[in-house]
Amino acid sequence: MTVSNKRLMKASEIPAFVDAIINTGCDICAVGHNMYVLGDADLSPAEREVVWSKIKKIDETYGDRDFLKREIVAYLRSIGRYLDINSSATHWSENTRTHH
Repeated sequence: MTVSNKRLMKASEIPAFVDAIINTGCDICAVGHNMYVLGDADLSPAEREVVWSKIKKIDETYGDRDFLKREIVAYLRSIGRYLDINSSATHWSENTRTHH
């Protein structure tokens, strides 16, 4: 069993974490009430490499956040960045509650 020395992200850091991800140009949104995704299929390989190096730094800065998944999802939903499983929306920006 591997023990991680990674710091644990604090719940109070969720808004800053989400903003940091958004500022990379990478999309982040909740899917349903139990998960969230990061990514952007429209990036070229060169752009993807730049974005993922930024994501890696964010990951190092904020640390382990797996245990905060539901709180991150709740925050993303609160700012309109979500897709519901049975929704006809194809992108979170189609939500009427978009704040970001």
